[in-house]
Parts: sequence; structure tokens; C-alpha cells
Amino acid sequence: MSGTAVREKGRLRSVLGWLAIAAAVIAFALIVGALTFGAPDPRGALDPESAGDSGSLALAELLRDQGVEITIARTRADAAGAITDDSTLVMADPFALSDEAVETLVEPAHRTVVLSSASRMLRLLDLGENAAPPAAAALEAGCDLPELANVGTVQPDRFFSPAEGVTGCFADGGAAGLLVVDRDGTRTAMIEASSLLSNEHLAENGNAALGLALLGQTDHVVWYVPSFGDTDIEAQSPDTLASLTPPWVTPAIILLLLAGVMAGVARGQRFGPLVTETLPVTVRASETMHGRARLTAKAGDAAHAAEALRDGAIRRLAARLGLTARSTPVEVADAASDRLRIPRGSLHQLFAGPLPTGDAELVETARRLAELETAVDAAVHVERNEP
Repeated sequence: MSGTAVREKGRLRSVLGWLAIAAAVIAFALIVGALTFGAPDPRGALDPESAGDSGSLALAELLRDQGVEITIARTRADAAGAITDDSTLVMADPFALSDEAVETLVEPAHRTVVLSSASRMLRLLDLGENAAPPAAAALEAGCDLPELANVGTVQPDRFFSPAEGVTGCFADGGAAGLLVVDRDGTRTAMIEASSLLSNEHLAENGNAALGLALLGQTDHVVWYVPSFGDTDIEAQSPDTLASLTPPWVTPAIILLLLAGVMAGVARGQRFGPLVTETLPVTVRASETMHGRARLTAKAGDAAHAAEALRDGAIRRLAARLGLTARSTPVEVADAASDRLRIPRGSLHQLFAGPLPTGDAELVETARRLAELETAVDAAVHVERNEP
């Protein structure tokens, strides 16, 4: 193949490589954009029309089986128009509404059940404060509400300290999982229901009975589903980097980014085919040994050096004494003692004792290891030459 063909082939590979990188960057940007700016699922947690794990379709169907009519309202106007004197207003935390809008929404309802325990709702409805969970897991109602008499045990996720005049149910040690208050002919109840009345957990313990007891006391339920589309809070433009810096900063940053990209492209190009070069792929064992020795000496780590000397001596002695490579230091010490006809245990301190902490002890350990290897070599040589 001629030099021109090789250069053309190299240019083609370079162009294809940059095209592949650009395609990967674009695909990654599209995925991130879809994950970041994708439309949220309109069927959120405790939605009576959601069949997902966090929805409440199962509870809504149980209520309908009991003859309760359910009106699902996704706007404040629909909820206000559906509330009657014999209605129960049910809603999760109205996160998108202002305090005034929440008070206006709750005002016409004679019976309100809040299914999520937002701290703001505790304050607005004057129900109490958050409290630490008790030691007990499953709790019975333990209050004077007749509709809760046959609920059984439930396991609330969040607990409260009831305010004055507020009844606390499923309580232990002053911490209650359900708050109920009657004021001026209206009843308000609050419970953290995400893990009690959702489709995933409704069949556990007495959760289904609790849902019917809280929501099934009237023939009509107005179930308000909060959403950002129903907010009355005016949007406020937050401070951004562009608003806090002079006008020329953004164009300068863009120009620098473009210059960096162009510099990367220019530096990433290959001029001509790759050239093979002979590399020193073989490294002598002595060079490795001397390099490690210089590093250990520079660090002044006598213990590490002694450990390396001890490990090497143990491996060499194990081979000379006919032991396996996995023999323990104690086994090698016993075999060497038997071969030298000295008491067992005399070499345990050398092979398995504490490592030296100074240069003098390191030199002494090295000397003793060298003398031991020489003695074992001599003993093995004598035995092999005996008739």
C-alpha cells in the first residue's frame, strides 16, 4: 500500500472518529434533556385515578363499592363547586396553593381529610407539631372515635404532638399518627397516608379499614388533586448568573468555550500514520529489586523491608524443604528446625515474631535469615550426598 493511500485511510478514520464522538455527545444531551425537562406524570401520589404503586385507585374503588360517590377535582374551582353540606373534602398536601387559597378551599367543607402531613398544613389548620416516632411499630386507634373502633392496627410513618383540643389517635407516648379536631361544627383530620392508603400498602394491616373509616363517613367525597397547573402563586424570576454579571461576560464565556473546542480539534488530529517504536518491555529482576530497595530505604520503613526479606526467605526455604508454596511461616520454621536438628519453636520468633522498627534490628534480621538459608542449604546438600 502506498504512502498516499495510508494517509487517506488515516484521515478517513480520524473524520469517522470525530463524527462518532459528536453523535455520542448529541445523544447524551438529548437523553439528559428528556430526563430533565420531560413532562411530569399527571397521575402522582395518592391520585384516585392512578393504578400505580403510589396511587389511590384501590381505595377509591372500595369507597364506590360502599356506595360513596366520588368527585375528582383537579382545580380549586371544581372542588369548591362540588362541595356540599354532606361532602368530605379529601386532598394530599396542596403544595401549589398559597396559604390564602388553602384556607379558602377548606372553609366551605364540613369534613376535611388531609392525606399528607406537611408542616405548613399543621400550622394552617392549627393541629399540632411534628414529633419523634415512638418505639412501637403497629398501633391501635386508642381514641374515642367510634368509626375507628374496628380498624385494627396500622403502622404510621409520621407522628405529631397534638395541639390543645386536638385528638390524637394511633398514639404512643404522646406521639400520634392521626390528628382529629372538631371546631365550629366542622371536622378536620390529618394523617401521613402515602404508605398507608396507597395501592401498594392498602392491603397491609388495617390500612383499608382506616381509609374507609376516614373517607367513608359521608355519601359524597370531593377528592382534590393538587398540581402545579392549579397554582395561585405568582412566579418570581430568580437571580441567574446572566443577571448578576455584566453583559459582556456571557459572550466571552461562549467565545472561550468555542476556542477550547477548536483547540481540542486541532490538537487531536494525527499527522500521518502511526509509527511503531521499540520499547523496553523486558525489565530485569535485579532492576526491580534495586528500585524497590531504594524506595524502601528512602521511606525509612524498616518493618516493610523486613517483611519483604522474611517473605522471600520463607518462599525459598519452603521450596528447598519440599513444602508447598502455601505453607505457613510456622510450618516452614518447624521443617527447618527438624532439618537442622534444633528444637521446634526456635525459629518461630524469626518467621512470625514482631517486625523490627529500626535499621539495626533490620540488619540483624537480614543476617539471621541469610545464615538460616545457608545452614538449610548445607543440610539439604549433605543429605542428598549421603549413601
